Order: sequence, then structure tokens, then C-alpha cells
Amino acid sequence: MENPYHILGVSPTATSEEIKKAYRVLAMRHHPDRNSHSSTEIRFNSIKVAYELLSDPKKRAAYNQNINNRIIIDPEEEAASLWRSLFNQCGIAQ
Repeated sequence: MENPYHILGVSPTATSEEIKKAYRVLAMRHHPDRNSHSSTEIRFNSIKVAYELLSDPKKRAAYNQNINNRIIIDPEEEAASLWRSLFNQCGIAQ
């Protein structure tokens, strides 16, 4: 799963109101009924899953604990992976 904070465009310290506001804006923009782009449904589902995770305090705490305890073995591969993810989100060919 992609980083839900990146999907919603909020920081890990975002309040529940900031998360809800970001979700509403993105959900309206990427809702399949309002946007006919071919990747809209996939993007909308990612937004929905990210919101479901971050809006639940227990799920969010578990996610934060998991990500904070993650050991990065190869920092260069980690950085490359993050860039690939960013380019894929923006629809930029690599």
C-alpha cells in the first residue's frame, strides 16, 4: 500500500479535521461520476482506503507504529521506490 499520508496530501501530524477535509476535496475531484479519466476509479479507491485507515485512531496508530519501526536495508532502493511511486501518482512516464 502506498503511504496514506501521501495519498491524502497531509502530514503525519495532521489532525482528524485536516484528514477529513483533504479526503473530501480529493474524493470530489476524483469521484468516478465527476471525472471520466481512465485512472479515476483506481485513484478514488486509493483515497477511500487511505481515509479509512487514517480516520480510525486505532488503525492509524498501528500504521504509524509499523512505519516508524521499519528498517531500511537499502536507502538508495528506498529512495528510488519513493520516486517511482511519486511519478506513477502524477502519471509521468519514466
